[in-house]
Amino acid sequence: MPRYKLTLCYEGTRYRGWQKQGNTENTIQGKLEAALSRLLETPIELAGCGRTDAGVHARRQVCSFDAPAALDCEALLAKLRAVLPEDIGALALEEAPPRFHARLSCTEKTYVYRLWLSEAPNVFERRFLVPHPMPLDLEAMRRGAALLCGRHDFSAFCSLKRMKKSAMRELRHIEITRDGDELRLSFTGDGFLYNMVRILTGTLIEVGEGKRAPEELRAILAARDRVLAGPTAPARGLTLWDVKYD
Repeated sequence: MPRYKLTLCYEGTRYRGWQKQGNTENTIQGKLEAALSRLLETPIELAGCGRTDAGVHARRQVCSFDAPAALDCEALLAKLRAVLPEDIGALALEEAPPRFHARLSCTEKTYVYRLWLSEAPNVFERRFLVPHPMPLDLEAMRRGAALLCGRHDFSAFCSLKRMKKSAMRELRHIEITRDGDELRLSFTGDGFLYNMVRILTGTLIEVGEGKRAPEELRAILAARDRVLAGPTAPARGLTLWDVKYD
């Protein structure tokens, strides 16, 4: 069966996350599988690169699927765009190598968390920004971020109480940049645990607020205890920004 690579973007505000669930049809994966199954008149199952949480967005998400016969990618892409809701965008569709898998073949992911530092509301981007009008010490946040980079056990920054697989991940770099009243925290790594980026963000915000010293982050990593890390930042500020493949 030929395999295909579908590249997407979506606004996650009204969805229960990427992964399809038995108790709701309101997921990104569910909407896409239903649309493709109708268009191709056969059941289609997607493998997604990242399982974004409810309310999280994607600037670039990749999924893969098998079809029973060769497809006209250009024609199918046009039909898919016509039937998808306006908050899910099909960017590209192409045939992939037989062993390509959207998640397992991915070598790097980047997530961006956006904060709005002004007391004045940002009406037009409110679904993508989390207001935080309190002052933040950006240099302290950057010092803390530097201690998080590298290959570590990130159990302390995961919401799952029990994990079947290893919590070891390589966090390759964190960039903290301010542009006017917007602050962006960009996280790039080989993979991320459940809620990991949002917990890292919540912890770094506490560093910026002076509630904890940057050096504490080293001890939190070593302890592998979720209780010691900061809060889980709200979902709406997070976007799966980019994914890379060899």
